[in-house]
Amino acid sequence: QMEEQTEKLSFLLQSMVKMSRLENGIIQIKKEQRKLQETLTAAVSQVVPAASRKEISLHVDCEPDLLLKHDRKWTEEAIFNVLDNAVKYTNENGHISIELFTLENYTKIAITDSGIGIKESEIPKLFQRFYRSPSVKNFPGVGVGLHLAQDIISRQYGFIHVLSTLHVGSTFEVWLINSDSPK
Repeated sequence: QMEEQTEKLSFLLQSMVKMSRLENGIIQIKKEQRKLQETLTAAVSQVVPAASRKEISLHVDCEPDLLLKHDRKWTEEAIFNVLDNAVKYTNENGHISIELFTLENYTKIAITDSGIGIKESEIPKLFQRFYRSPSVKNFPGVGVGLHLAQDIISRQYGFIHVLSTLHVGSTFEVWLINSDSPK
């Protein structure tokens, strides 16, 4: 139990340092034309061990040569935070899919899970710093991952949209703009 609490505290401190550095401009978002698949692969690889332990299947549908101007490190962090929640709140033998859609002005990364779902009334609260639903009190977490993810994506002129059905699953849509700034 002590080891678990130490890991939780370490994660919280790391997340707080990242949020503080982003919010205070110490860390700048640096967008470069990169293959989005590389960013997704790096994020997905971090959740594979936890997904494997729960026998959750992961499916990624992404064009290998799709280029998008984005900050690879921070976009990876944001996507990892969403994926980490998907794994955390999906029961054993569930599934998670990641699909990309290229539209005129945006690229959408849809992360869909077969997890516990979210009450509609709680969706607006998900991105508040330290918000944790009473229904997930028995799950690990500190309530900063989605806040950090939203901050990272919004600093790249994107946004995150959530669709969810309680006891069925959720889709987190990460929308990234296809240019340097909004039109």
